Amino acid sequence: MIFASMLQYDFMQHGFLAGTFVAIMCGAIGVFVIARGLSFIAHTFSHIGFSGAAFAMYTGMDPLNGMLLFTCCSALAISQMGLKILRKDIVISVVLSVCLGLGLLFLSLSSKQANAISSLLFGTVLGISAVDVWKTALLSTAVLCILFLGYRMITFDSFDPVGARAADLPVRFISMAFLLLLAVATAEAIQIVGALLVFTLMTIPASIAQNLTQSIWRMILLSSLIAVVGVWAGLVLGFYTNAPVSFFITIVEGGLYFASLGWSAVRGRIHPPDLVPSPASPNEAV
Repeated sequence: MIFASMLQYDFMQHGFLAGTFVAIMCGAIGVFVIARGLSFIAHTFSHIGFSGAAFAMYTGMDPLNGMLLFTCCSALAISQMGLKILRKDIVISVVLSVCLGLGLLFLSLSSKQANAISSLLFGTVLGISAVDVWKTALLSTAVLCILFLGYRMITFDSFDPVGARAADLPVRFISMAFLLLLAVATAEAIQIVGALLVFTLMTIPASIAQNLTQSIWRMILLSSLIAVVGVWAGLVLGFYTNAPVSFFITIVEGGLYFASLGWSAVRGRIHPPDLVPSPASPNEAV
């Protein structure tokens, strides 16, 4: 009954469909984001995506297209310049600063400031159109397919980078390709939770999964499931309370994270660290 009353509205149907696709994608890619230590770059892409959406509104483009343009170009810039400069964090900071400056310029020139800023910062999952749902579904499916096809190499490079180099894998290409996937995923997630809360779907579910299992495949499945639970709970609670959906998604995911920490602590007492099995190697996980 709860879902039936909500799903009679088109905007709720669109929200559930788009939110589910993005949650599954973010949950899957988030496991590798955590493993590769790219949480800061995911946060950086969210702010760059904000600037891209501001550019899109100023020029009359679809905001998603603007976010994809800015985040993908930034991913290429960071991956290429980071190889030639010893401090990659300097490159990230410079790219972020330039993009934020451009975003501020485009917002000041746009006539849609107030509502636009709120939508970009906190997400508009209930304002997604049917066309946006199709775009989100296609992009999410493409990201998941690429992750699946490159699973062995990405997993090896993420969880054993030294071994990947020793095995003569194309680690530079893998790094650049993963940054592009992360850029696309971040641009999509901004529509759901906004630029300020992308961490909610990109890192929290994956962190919870890490606390619950040592298997990489189970991490991916658990992370995606937890992300979907958070999005669905946020949509239901937002519908009945008229409070922001992003707020509830964040609260639910945060609560699950602290619960997983408690479970991990209890499990650690029952099974001392020396008896807990070590994480599966990439070859074993495959």
